[in-house]
Amino acid sequence: MSNETSALPAESSAPQQPQEDQGPAIRIVPHIDGPRSLHFDIIEREVPEGELIKIGRFTDKTLAPNRVTFKSKVVSRGHAEIWTEGGKFYIRDTKSSSGTFLNHVRLSAPSAESKPFELNDGDVVQLGVDYQGGTEEIYRCVKMRIELNRSWQRQANPFSLNALKQFKQLTSPEALRQQTTDCCICLCGIGPCQALFLAPCCHIFHYKCIRPLLVNHHPGFLCPLCRSFADLEAQID
Repeated sequence: MSNETSALPAESSAPQQPQEDQGPAIRIVPHIDGPRSLHFDIIEREVPEGELIKIGRFTDKTLAPNRVTFKSKVVSRGHAEIWTEGGKFYIRDTKSSSGTFLNHVRLSAPSAESKPFELNDGDVVQLGVDYQGGTEEIYRCVKMRIELNRSWQRQANPFSLNALKQFKQLTSPEALRQQTTDCCICLCGIGPCQALFLAPCCHIFHYKCIRPLLVNHHPGFLCPLCRSFADLEAQID
């Protein structure tokens, strides 16, 4: 991996919506790129200016509201920090030994503090590198996707309400005469009498098409269309 100290923002495929009276908020989800990706619970925080989120390895003494910890031995106890300034999010490496990577670019040399780097929606952050090939979960690096100010996606919005309406209409007597949408995986039409999967982001797929993604990374689900991540075993509220 490169030791350059500049990074390009990752492209976000999630639709953008105007924010209304919402303070800076961050959602940290697992970045799934293989069978050995480390899974962790989704982390959601509001980050007002002046508040610092400290990221590091989990220990019994690190339980605090402003700390985000991971059960991985390749993560330093004080690995990195995230904060907001002028409505923008920033990250820096705080002298970690195994490195912090932003979109595959290392932020600083080992045991050296980095300068601040701006975070963008959809960025991929990696803490450390796999040790011994990551065969044991405790020696895997932490790869996470950053979602910024997207709370509107997890609330009722025009898109989700319309998707649910279309889903219900597939069971109506008129369904066979109505024009159907397409499954974005096989590009075939979605219609009645088919086994379907309605994702938490409200995109609809044929169950046969989406099943490999459901099985390989359960309970984590990364939508192949909008790239939003969800925990399929999260409580229904």
